[in-house]
Amino acid sequence: MHPTKGRTAKTDYRVLETGGGISLVECAIHSGRTHQIRVHLAHLGHPILGDATYGTGFRTKASLLAPKARDALSALGRQALHAYLLAIEHPETGKVLEFQSELPGDLRRLRDALRAESP
Repeated sequence: MHPTKGRTAKTDYRVLETGGGISLVECAIHSGRTHQIRVHLAHLGHPILGDATYGTGFRTKASLLAPKARDALSALGRQALHAYLLAIEHPETGKVLEFQSELPGDLRRLRDALRAESP
């Protein structure tokens, strides 16, 4: 990307689990650009499962998953991406507000299927 045409975007990530060619990662975004996590992970060669836009052509295609994991991904019908924590600064008080959300059932089923079929 041409440096004068793009905007800075920073994503920190940490690998939490890995197995069977799939990793569970935690990302922290510092700039909030559109599709930031999806673009950065795909650029690193590790796109998000179920991402039809940025994940095409990579080794993480559903056809390479074990059958139960492939079925769980198909049932997911979306990207395997979840915001479990959102922290924002209140515009008037300056107080940092945090909102947490547990992993939804469809993503838990996918995670469990991937774990069960990892060597």
